[in-house]
Order: sequence, then structure tokens, then C-alpha cells
Amino acid sequence: MSEKLLRVGTTYIPVTNVELSSEWYVNKLAADLSYKDEDKAILNLANQSIFLVKSNESQTSNFIDIYGEERFSLTFEVNGLDALEALHKDFIENEIRVGDIENRGHSGRNFVFYDLDGNKFDVWSELSPIFKEKYLVSK
Repeated sequence: MSEKLLRVGTTYIPVTNVELSSEWYVNKLAADLSYKDEDKAILNLANQSIFLVKSNESQTSNFIDIYGEERFSLTFEVNGLDALEALHKDFIENEIRVGDIENRGHSGRNFVFYDLDGNKFDVWSELSPIFKEKYLVSK
């Protein structure tokens, strides 16, 4: 195989109400709405396309690991601990359901947050080196 996967272009997230969820992502996470109909919304967020897809209630992108813990399927990155702490504070002020900032035993710190439908996401304080190099992020 000579071709390699280069990036994740689109993530699909189940939601029960496309209108309310797209407004939440735009207002709470500063996503850019590029398309919306009754079944889906297409957002630009964190350098990728996010599709909010109308789904049945109780359907989320979360999964249960072998220890019975609910896990997220997506981690967002910010540039450093100061940025993570500022975002955490901003999310709390904007009434987004968030967990505590955690030390998980690896570099950086993390916290989780949830959207209106209970989709669980992670935020990590470390930008990947390839992203930093490609987009000339300093620090």
C-alpha cells in the first residue's frame, strides 16, 4: 500500500435536535456553521468538519470500556496549561457541563465536557508536535 491516511477530515456526532445542537456548538464552542437541514448540520471546528446527525434519543458517540467506564471518542487539543485552564473556566461560565482538570499520568492535563445530548469530549493541554510545526505555533 503506497497511500497513507493523512488526517481525520470529518467526525460524525449523533444529536436529537439538529437545530438546538447546532446553535449550542456555534454559541458555546465558537463553531462555524456551514450547512444545516432537518437531518444534519455541518460545522467547522478545530480544523475539521463536524457533522451533527439527527439520531434517536440516548444515542451518543460515547462507549463503555472493559472496566465499565464511559469513554469519549474525541480529544481536542489546546496550546498549553494556561489555555486549558482558561478554556475550562470559560466553559464553566458558559454553563457547559465539564469535569475537573485531571492529571492522568502523562504529559499535560485534561478535562472532559459534554454537549446537550451527553456526547462526551476530552480536552488536552498539549498540541501535537506535527500540528505545531505545520501551523507554526510557538511555545
